Amino acid sequence: MQKIISAGFGMILGLCFGCRSKQVVDLIVHQATIYTVDSGFSRAEAMAVQDGKIVAIGNEQDIMNAYRSPNTVNANGKFVFPGFIDAHAHFVDYGSSLFQVDLTGSVSWSEILQRVRKFVSAHPGLAWIQGYGWDQNRFPRKDFPTNDSLNILFPDVPVLLGRIDGHAAIANEKALELSGVHAGVKLTGGTVGTVHQKLSGLLVDNAVALVGRHVPDPSAADYSRWLLAAQASCFAQGLTTITDCGLMYTDVTLIDSLQKIDSLKMKLYVMLSDRPENYNRYLKSGPYKTPRLFVHGFKLFADGALGSRGACLLRPYRDKPGWYGFLLSSKEHYDSIAKILIATDFQMCTHAIGDSANRVMLAVYNKYLNGKNDRRWRIEHAQVINSNDFALFGKSDIIPSVQPTHATSDMYWAEERLGPERLKSAYANKELLRQNGWIPLGTDFPVEDISPFKTFHSAVFRKDANHYPARGFQPENALTREEAIRGMTIWAAKADFLEKETGSLEPGKKADFVLLDQDLMTADEAMILDTKVLATYSDGRRVYQKKP
Repeated sequence: MQKIISAGFGMILGLCFGCRSKQVVDLIVHQATIYTVDSGFSRAEAMAVQDGKIVAIGNEQDIMNAYRSPNTVNANGKFVFPGFIDAHAHFVDYGSSLFQVDLTGSVSWSEILQRVRKFVSAHPGLAWIQGYGWDQNRFPRKDFPTNDSLNILFPDVPVLLGRIDGHAAIANEKALELSGVHAGVKLTGGTVGTVHQKLSGLLVDNAVALVGRHVPDPSAADYSRWLLAAQASCFAQGLTTITDCGLMYTDVTLIDSLQKIDSLKMKLYVMLSDRPENYNRYLKSGPYKTPRLFVHGFKLFADGALGSRGACLLRPYRDKPGWYGFLLSSKEHYDSIAKILIATDFQMCTHAIGDSANRVMLAVYNKYLNGKNDRRWRIEHAQVINSNDFALFGKSDIIPSVQPTHATSDMYWAEERLGPERLKSAYANKELLRQNGWIPLGTDFPVEDISPFKTFHSAVFRKDANHYPARGFQPENALTREEAIRGMTIWAAKADFLEKETGSLEPGKKADFVLLDQDLMTADEAMILDTKVLATYSDGRRVYQKKP
């Protein structure tokens, strides 16, 4: 057990212990098993917090002898970890989805229609009907749906139902009409579905925006309601920092205003969307930082998703001969943005799923990074990598930002898309970890479940929530428990350039931590997903407590 570690350039403990009065601090947590996630992954028993930061951490006797507080938390032997950091998520979209038709887990199109009808009955007078979360891979025949039934049920109200990955949607005839979408429309990086030369309602990748841009903007009150609902869910899961991948500058303005009045306490690292308005707004002024907000990256999309066959592959899809997927922009576009960002302090972060998309982006990144560096440019997802391309990550310190639950969600059909040989170098978290020696982990929520415990479980055991398969999916790519915890805390912070502020429990860092009812480092695999968050603290303030 480590001895007390204190801030203040090597404070001599003897002086403190010799004082008649103890130092008063805002908070003391004691009788705990604290995983500091410092460089040695050391453990402690107690810590003292002042002004939102850790001032000392160490063993029970030393902390209690040196400090006193009117706010003392006896953990009763329970387990403290740094606040979890989701390295890739969509906080604003998640908040919005909480007020739409929940289509996640639907096993048929008829079930989806039933859920939509029920939602509309409970929310009459909607100007637009929106839903989120369907996945045709769960349907009996795995075919994409069409909008015929939606047209009959809702002839006068526009309907837009998003696929689970956000890379496809079904729109009814009214929504297509209002958006001016017609059969035969051509666009780069997307497809508009037709059946017998008639619009089917299916929109893939860039085609989704053809309709989505016509959905009315939320009011300020609606926006606030979304974010506060998302925050409550995140704090209940032990999440204290979220990386939101792809926002407009208008989102940032609203987020900042809510944080400044202390309504929104969630810390956010923001990647701006690849839009001219955002470049015009931020490139001249540079990154924007407050105690809770860091706008420091730009998010690009190289391709779509494997589930909707929008991922760009080097060889055709096994289950759709002749189809390779597609890039969502030209190679010249990615090169031009890299050329701009390399001359700034901004981070370049690119969604890349297929092996072709990853190869394109790795080539662009290596061209401008040109060897070892600390720019921390990121490939988001890095799902399917050609075995010859792994080394390109380490060559220029490119960060693979992965979501372990994608592997355990996709494993049921991924081989159908890729074939057995190509699957071997897909979802290769361990191999990606080896490239730089560290790897940030996220969920991509609301694409996947928000739970960090599912992230941990999938990363370490390579199993889904039903503990399938028994031996794990591609167990050679499992992470150790320590690697998974680091990926959810200090490595996620490092990917966001926040490792000096958060991600571990050390003196001088923010007191962002979570109290759990069981030890993730030793708990039986079957019990991990039953882990309960007892309390969550952000800047030393309790922002969530489990009800008795």
